[in-house]
This record gives sequence, structure tokens and C-alpha cells, in this order.
Amino acid sequence: MADPDVSTQSGGYDVELFVDPPDYDLICTICQGVLKCPVRSACHHIFCKKCILQWLKRQETCPCCRKPVNPNLIFVMFKLSKSIGRMKIKCKNEIRGCAETFPLSEQYCHSMSCLYELIPCPYQGCRAQLLRRDLDTHARHCEHWRQPCHMGCGTILTQHTQAQHNCYKQLRQEYESRERNHRTIAIALQRKMRRMQSTMAHMKRQIRLICESLEVMDDLHEVVEEEDLGESSGSSGGTPSSSSNN
Repeated sequence: MADPDVSTQSGGYDVELFVDPPDYDLICTICQGVLKCPVRSACHHIFCKKCILQWLKRQETCPCCRKPVNPNLIFVMFKLSKSIGRMKIKCKNEIRGCAETFPLSEQYCHSMSCLYELIPCPYQGCRAQLLRRDLDTHARHCEHWRQPCHMGCGTILTQHTQAQHNCYKQLRQEYESRERNHRTIAIALQRKMRRMQSTMAHMKRQIRLICESLEVMDDLHEVVEEEDLGESSGSSGGTPSSSSNN
């Protein structure tokens, strides 16, 4: 007898999902659902892989015969899994009106195209949940609808602006706006260039004044050196004459 706590966490497929009632041999004794990823234990009992692994976390015995079960000695039954995958099932959206039946292995593909699949509105900000078949109708009236212009101008259109949108007018406005921005940038650059030119002219004047000051200082140094040389030569010339008189 399966543990009630484990059997409530079904790892298998719902029996009601199948068109024809599944054979008893295809029912997992743990979850009472149709085997999903069936595995066989060493004692030859078959379970859903998820179910038996959860079971073995609680007790390491077979839920059918109570023999010890080694988690490393359970084997996936690929052929049985393929056979179950070929069984016909009903769409999970049958309650919403879908009457399609298809092999279990095609369940995902069908759900991605089922017109009765409940999906959220794809437009950001809209919280509506609707059937896939109603998506186009909803999109024509959704206030959160946003799409780029199909003519390629790049404008993001809404339900309110779509009818009044004029690509030529929009592009003209963008061109004029960019032209104004470029003109503003050009004027700012010209002003900056004039300030830089004024600064450079001022720096040149300062450099010229410094050079002139250095030249004057060099001239003064030369004059001072000449005077020093004159004084030294005069003093050296007067000393021999006095000694000769003596």
C-alpha cells in the first residue's frame, strides 16, 4: 500500500487525460497515475522515476513487496516509455473547448499552438489573461499595445497614435530636431574655440613679456660684469706705479 503523503505528490500522468482507459499495468502504485519516465527496481516492480526516488528518501523498501531497494539499481524502461508516449490523450484545455486528441509525446507541441491555451497579453503593462485564439482581437483594442512603425521610421506607435502617424512628418520633425541640436553644439564649440584662442593669445603675450624681461636682465648682468671688470683692472694697474716710486 502506498504512503498517502507520497501518493498525493503525483509524478505520473493524470489517468483522466487519456482518451482510452490505460491498462492497470501502466499505473504507478505510488501516485496512481500513468507511468512517467518508468523505472524498474531489482524486484521487477515498475514506478514513476520521480515517485520511487521520493519514496526511497523515506524508506528503502519496495512499496509493493517491501523488499530492500537500492536507488542505484533502478533501470529506466525506454521501450515502455515510448509505448506510453504513443497513447492518445485529450488536450488539457478540453474544458475551454479544445476537442483535439494527439499522442502523449506531442503534448508540448500542441500546447504551443492550441487556440484554447490561456496565455497572458504580450504587451507590457497589460495583465489580461486570454485564449490564444482571442489574442489578435484583444491586440486591436489593448491600450498597452505598442509596435514600431511598419514603414521602418522607428517610431513606436500606440492605439491612439497609429491612425495619425505620418512617417514623412515624423522624420521631418526628427531631422529638424537633430539639426537644431547640431547647430546648438556647433555654436557652443565655436564659443569654446574663441575662448581657447583668446587664452592662447594671452599666454603668448605673457610669454613675450617674460622673454623681454629675461633679455633686459641679461643686459643688466652684462653691464654689471663689465663694470666689475673695469674696476678690477683699474685697481691692478695702480699698484705697480706706487712700488716703482719707492
